[in-house]
Amino acid sequence: MHRPRQHLNIPTEIVRTVVAIAETGSLSKAGERLGLSQPAISSQVKRLQSLIGGALFVRTANGTTTTELGKVAVQQARRILEANDQLLRLGGNHEGPQPLRLGMSTMLAEEFLKLHPADALADVLVHADMSPIVIRGLIDGYIDIAFVYSNPSLENEDEVTIAAEADERSVWVRSRDFVLRPGAPIPILAWPGDDWMIRTLTKHNISYKIVFRSPNHQLRLEAARAGYGLTACPERMIPSSLISAKDYYLPELPVQKRLLCVRPGLEGSRATAMVQRLSSLFFSGAKPMRQASNM
Repeated sequence: MHRPRQHLNIPTEIVRTVVAIAETGSLSKAGERLGLSQPAISSQVKRLQSLIGGALFVRTANGTTTTELGKVAVQQARRILEANDQLLRLGGNHEGPQPLRLGMSTMLAEEFLKLHPADALADVLVHADMSPIVIRGLIDGYIDIAFVYSNPSLENEDEVTIAAEADERSVWVRSRDFVLRPGAPIPILAWPGDDWMIRTLTKHNISYKIVFRSPNHQLRLEAARAGYGLTACPERMIPSSLISAKDYYLPELPVQKRLLCVRPGLEGSRATAMVQRLSSLFFSGAKPMRQASNM
């Protein structure tokens, strides 16, 4: 007689904890969000790591960040939570309307917050991250509307709809008193996965070195203000503490596209109103909706 196969199952509570840590960058903050103690959070992480067979998080000077394995685990965890929530919604087993999930590039978040009144964000969950991560969330279904910069990950996504687009010119920025030493490589303030500034410099055979890297746009601007080096910034968003760097050795940066995207199957008056509001605020003469594959 064969014994029935024992299946391993990961409790939804642990999955939710992993996502909370990734989003807050801290075990303690994740605990505050979920109403759990830090020892409980640590215990859940250890349990999941033992099931998966590797470390999901690592502590750094900037907080708790995901390992390469952790990034994959968080991506799958969000899919699990989305499926869990969709199942609950089938029977109406949820409290009140589900929040509209708005994802945006950290480079655009400050401008958004200045122009968008808080009372217009009722029942809206804002998730700010790097554009590729927000786009991944849109494709995977845990982001409803994305306000981001163009990324190659959209090129083969036939179902994602581009609601509006606009060209975005960016320039090099630096502090007013920054001086590059003769013959020295250009010190660059980059973000993880940056292939924009780096690709431009490489194309022109210009020597550089990355001296500061952060996904936080404001931290990169602060590092530039402190004289650490140069970074890129949308021309219309240069802060008063910095200037456009027009030095002869700097090549012109390629024009990017600012995009407003919606996930497949998104419906409802709240979503329509948010798309219209964002279009009017950030996209003059917004183009008609089209599929991402037509880019």
